[in-house]
Amino acid sequence: MGHIPQGESTAIDILTFDEARARSEREAAYDTEKWMYYPSFYSEYRYVLGTKGRRPLICIGINPSTAEPGRLDNTVKTVERLAAQNGYDSFIMFNVYAQRATKPDDMDKVFNEALHRENMNAFRFILSGAEGQPHIWAAWGTIVEKRPYLKTCLKDMLAIGEEYGALWLKTGKVSKAGHPHHPLYLPNGSVFEPFDIGAYLSK
Repeated sequence: MGHIPQGESTAIDILTFDEARARSEREAAYDTEKWMYYPSFYSEYRYVLGTKGRRPLICIGINPSTAEPGRLDNTVKTVERLAAQNGYDSFIMFNVYAQRATKPDDMDKVFNEALHRENMNAFRFILSGAEGQPHIWAAWGTIVEKRPYLKTCLKDMLAIGEEYGALWLKTGKVSKAGHPHHPLYLPNGSVFEPFDIGAYLSK
């Protein structure tokens, strides 16, 4: 069953990223040696879902849906598969905006600055944990057009990526508007190539 937000995320209490990560070490019902999942319980938002390793493929979608450890959706299963096929020892599913919504049309109409701030703290944590140059897969598709604030979020992610010398990647053809391909329906054996996110965001 898909996730339908209970309303605007500004109406709920959220854990900071640091609080969510600390609680996961105390309360997680999954293998914390293998998984990163913050918060560690199903909620209206998700900062991070992935596996632990030295060389992760960091995939960036628009917003999380229902996936959690042991219950991956088709998008995250594709990310896991392509990461392994391309020589990465782990994968991390991250999102431009942290609110869960199976249908992007149900995302916040009003930008939640507090949720975005904590999501960016999570992004810094992920990039800081990668050995060597972080590899970031731009994989949000045309869904980025759903809300004007999503481009603002991406600009912040670009700036953080520059702090850590990140390499941005894509796979598959870009859309007519230049948006990078969403993971769903990518064939086995898809390979990655550099993606100029600076040029993309300047359009």
